[in-house]
Amino acid sequence: MHKLSDNAPAGHPDDGALPRRGLADQPGLAPEQIARLVDRFYAEIRRHPRLGPIFERRLAGQWDSHLARMTQFWESILLQTGTFKGRPVPVHLALADIRPDDYPEWLAVFRPVAREVFGPEAAGAVIERAERIATTLQAFTFLEPTDVRPGDGRSCPDAGASHA
Repeated sequence: MHKLSDNAPAGHPDDGALPRRGLADQPGLAPEQIARLVDRFYAEIRRHPRLGPIFERRLAGQWDSHLARMTQFWESILLQTGTFKGRPVPVHLALADIRPDDYPEWLAVFRPVAREVFGPEAAGAVIERAERIATTLQAFTFLEPTDVRPGDGRSCPDAGASHA
């Protein structure tokens, strides 16, 4: 599996890719900017030679609702609005044509857009969240049972056991 970020944390959150703390107090971060980030990012994604067709197959005719949903997602992540109620992991598991290398490509599109939309301080925090989310989604999507080693923090010995 390809590493997405040198500073991505080990492990993953147990809630399916949603980091726990918001950035509401971060200077230079507002709902209008988040909406702009989503619009600009997906405009770039649609032009991407590999990712564009993947998104288009999934979202043809549904781009407006997807952009609104992703704005809610990022507001929930960055500002802790709690408006996003989706489940990102099952959605990504259903994408048959996605490859491990697609997550670093997604980040390569996301990072410059975040730097363009937010000031330097806020962009770093936003990018860090995106890297953590991508790492988590990539792990859930492509982790093979043979990738889990006892004691590495990713195994769950009680999984499937009944508790009386």
